[in-house]
Amino acid sequence: MNRLAALPALIALSCCLAAPAAAADQEQQIGQQVYQQLQQKGEIITNSPLYSVLQPIADRIKTVADPQYQYPFHFILVHEKSPNAFAVPGGNVYVTDSLMHFVENKEELAGVLCHETSHDIHHDVVNNMRKDQNLQMMATLAAILVGRGQNPIANEGIGLAANAQAMTFSRSVETAADLKGSETCAQSGYNPYGMVWLFQKFAKSGQGGSLEMMADHPRDDHRISDLENHFKQNPSLFGTFANDPSNATPLPLPVSDPNAPGTVGPGSPAHRLPPGTVVPYPPSTPRSTTSPDAGTE
Repeated sequence: MNRLAALPALIALSCCLAAPAAAADQEQQIGQQVYQQLQQKGEIITNSPLYSVLQPIADRIKTVADPQYQYPFHFILVHEKSPNAFAVPGGNVYVTDSLMHFVENKEELAGVLCHETSHDIHHDVVNNMRKDQNLQMMATLAAILVGRGQNPIANEGIGLAANAQAMTFSRSVETAADLKGSETCAQSGYNPYGMVWLFQKFAKSGQGGSLEMMADHPRDDHRISDLENHFKQNPSLFGTFANDPSNATPLPLPVSDPNAPGTVGPGSPAHRLPPGTVVPYPPSTPRSTTSPDAGTE
């Protein structure tokens, strides 16, 4: 499931036509609402050995990503059957336990995390929703002007055009997140080719559509070639890294009895919050400086 697809319905009232001065508060409110929804559904994992694997990688990425965003990043495990990760405005990056078992090395996991932090750094969710709102208003106006909205053929054509424009924006956002994410990986010391290896892995497995960074986006081969061209064009940053999966660092997942309390396997209830449990929202203190990429698309 693509969690981002449900965001507009969840936060429509909080984000409509927000003033630029309120953008930071708006993003924090969105993050709080999504966190509360996930905790009420019992999907947030608060106590799992998987954090001992996730957190050291996340901490290195935070040293690069945190100064570029208004809020510090938090990396939170959630339970879901499909390997997935998704970033929410306000600095929360959610990682499913299934993804932790799907990736094979630290570089692949770092690639996902770096890609997702890029969405927040670029303010993609808020920008995308604003564009969708403007696009819908233009489509409605066009429908009124063409037969006053009563022409089904015209309405269908306008709808298809609007969807095509939205898809183009989505693809451009994902490409930008790929390139920015690869830079974050390199700057934090992780081989950015991990993102390439993950694209190849998902393409072979056929599970790519379930991962936020893979759903309804540019073809895998195009994304790989875009990344490789980006690496070649920036040898000072990427020149020390090689496209050699054999040199990747295996992900040291903790091993435990699948029937014991605290098991780390996907679907294990021991480390999940019961539905309706209330836990504190991760602290997100606004930063005094803004990202150099703030407002980019």
